[in-house]
Amino acid sequence: MANEIMNKALEGLDQAVSAVRSAAEQAPAVADAVGAAAHGVSGGAIDPFVFRLAIFVLSIFVGYYVVWSVTPALHTPLMAVTNAISSVIVVGALLAVGVAASGLATGFGFIALVLVSVNIFGGFLVTSRMLAMYKKKDR
Repeated sequence: MANEIMNKALEGLDQAVSAVRSAAEQAPAVADAVGAAAHGVSGGAIDPFVFRLAIFVLSIFVGYYVVWSVTPALHTPLMAVTNAISSVIVVGALLAVGVAASGLATGFGFIALVLVSVNIFGGFLVTSRMLAMYKKKDR
């Protein structure tokens, strides 16, 4: 029974990951095309940067509601994927800090490194706590 539920949850997670991957591959081209279209239709009144910023802000809200609606059964696998993504961000932040192209890039790289380190550490703590909930209690 528990294996069936976990397999069903993992299948749903696989479907969600493939949908997000396909959307992520198409998103930059779509955002650029729509931004250029808005710029052209408005006669140059809408700057493509402002349009992309609006998309970014809307994606923050969508991401917030998506994360808070995750069922507890999918939380631990989702945290594992999030930690893997954060480890890639660590590599990018280390490159930004190490390749001193400018002081601004180094500063942002350091801030990114600190924030992603906190995110990874917190992710491992939450994952450990979630896994502890499934262990049998000694009496």
